[in-house]
Amino acid sequence: MRSILIIEDDPLVRKTLASQLAKKGFEITVAETGESGVRAFGEAPPDLVLLDVRLPDIDGLEVLRRIKERNRRAVILIMTAFDDMKTTVEAIKLGAYEYLVKPLNMTELDLAIDKAFQMRALEEKVSYLVEEKKKEYTIDNIIGHSAGIRSVFKLIGSVANTRANILIQGESGTGKELVAKAIHYNSPYRDEPFIVINCSAIQDTLLESELFGHVKGAFTDAVSETKGKFEIAGKGTLFLDEVGDVSPNLQSKLLRVIESRDFMKVGGEKVLKTEARIIAATNQNLKALIDKGRFREDLFYRLKVVEITLPALRERREDIPDMVDYLLEKINRDLRRHVRKVPPEVMKTLIDLPWRGNVRELENALTRAVILAKGDVVLKENLPLEPDERKAFSDELVPLEEVEKKYIQHVLSAVRGSKTRASQILQISRPTLDKKIKEFGLDLGET
Repeated sequence: MRSILIIEDDPLVRKTLASQLAKKGFEITVAETGESGVRAFGEAPPDLVLLDVRLPDIDGLEVLRRIKERNRRAVILIMTAFDDMKTTVEAIKLGAYEYLVKPLNMTELDLAIDKAFQMRALEEKVSYLVEEKKKEYTIDNIIGHSAGIRSVFKLIGSVANTRANILIQGESGTGKELVAKAIHYNSPYRDEPFIVINCSAIQDTLLESELFGHVKGAFTDAVSETKGKFEIAGKGTLFLDEVGDVSPNLQSKLLRVIESRDFMKVGGEKVLKTEARIIAATNQNLKALIDKGRFREDLFYRLKVVEITLPALRERREDIPDMVDYLLEKINRDLRRHVRKVPPEVMKTLIDLPWRGNVRELENALTRAVILAKGDVVLKENLPLEPDERKAFSDELVPLEEVEKKYIQHVLSAVRGSKTRASQILQISRPTLDKKIKEFGLDLGET
């Protein structure tokens, strides 16, 4: 339910507006003075403000100015019985959306409110687009010419123009989000938002609100109604990263959305529709989770209409030289350095290593080498390598879980137990790192 704050000192006008707008389904808050109106806005920001210019304590334009200082995106409609050009110009300059003259025509007011909400929805959508369009995500950003990565290119080309749900599987650091973005930005819906939700980084109770939104009062901190990512995504893409960590309770709700294409906000009663395409990703074996009763089989098949499996970097070693060139160009650009030379013996080392953290680990290693370089050459001693420890993984075939456990322990030891630094290197959230430490019984490696 959308909310409107009415700041009006005339009791008859205030009562009439509150009654008429409440009948149209809006949640109404009223204030008789400018000061009380500013306080009401701060305590529970509404979706729209109806503001009278002439108030008994402070000028309506001052109220407008203060509200805009709190939230520059606040939608404010000015009301006045005095239609003068100076006030109109000043109100618009301060950020008022519309200027309405009393006595108000309810039809005109309804149209102004509808247009204001349409504008706000468009602004929210554009803000996501601006954020994402800072980078272009194309297939060209996925580096490699091996058979495994070429098959990924073909799948991206095949699914980009469809609305099919996609499941991307692969180890951590293989580039699952990059593939999802390549699909989105090569689709006809590239101008719609690409929304990312890391399912493992958000508590289950908050994840439901993140996905579906909530109404005011749905829980303790729900001071106003908010949109969920399904609603914000529009016709774009919702990328569910680490979908294997979604709880069974939320899995059933997610399944219902996929099947019916509708949902309700947390605490709400109104049914909303979604047209978003879902791309899910995981580094877990979902079939094994299904066998353990931790993941719904029907949801699994709904998500994997098309399945893309990303090969580990050690499975496409012939791509490593091209990957090194690409990453060095990116790292040098970001750090404003010029370390681009890789001696043959260093390149051979890079090709031979098992790269348990895949492309992400390779990028971290090269970043360290660029930072420590004295000249323009990548030196072996500047790479964060421990050959003796790594050699144990080059020939031994062990479960992925064991590799993950040993690598996370290695990182924790290297950073002397700093969870902040470890999560940055591993490029996982702190909650995910805490979960892994507990799950594997790891030592923080503090000294």
